[in-house]
Amino acid sequence: MNFNEMKIRTKSICSPAKQKRAGEQSGFTLVEVVIAMVVLLIAMLGVFVTFTWAISYNAGNNSRSEALAILQGEVEFLRSAKFTSGVMDSTLVGGTRSTVTVTGDNGNLFVVDVTIDDDPFTAGVQVDNALSLKEITVTVALASPTPGWQTSVPAVVRFQRVRAN
Repeated sequence: MNFNEMKIRTKSICSPAKQKRAGEQSGFTLVEVVIAMVVLLIAMLGVFVTFTWAISYNAGNNSRSEALAILQGEVEFLRSAKFTSGVMDSTLVGGTRSTVTVTGDNGNLFVVDVTIDDDPFTAGVQVDNALSLKEITVTVALASPTPGWQTSVPAVVRFQRVRAN
């Protein structure tokens, strides 16, 4: 046996798996491709749900911060009103004000409720402008909230004013 015969014989014996028949191709089967696509689809659905949740809560937080800005403006307005022994602004008259609708910077509608109780130590809302202590409650909520935490958590501030000398 000469060298060339030995080379051909070794080649055919050592690597029969590597030898291809004419017209045969290697690659993925249709079943493998479908399984891979299903796995990728499940992974992408998880990412999609996460993005949807994040967008929803970011929009909710944006409206909440807008409500807090409106609340702060109303509280500062009520705190700046005169409440001395000789002068009391009409904005501090006791009772429950009618609900006011305010449009926020982003176009959201908010309802603002203000209650001024002239005797906070008695149950209910009393109106007696001669008293020297007032408890003021300001509530701001979305006028038409989307389902979720926005419906159950309005922004509320309760503070007291004492008549100054």
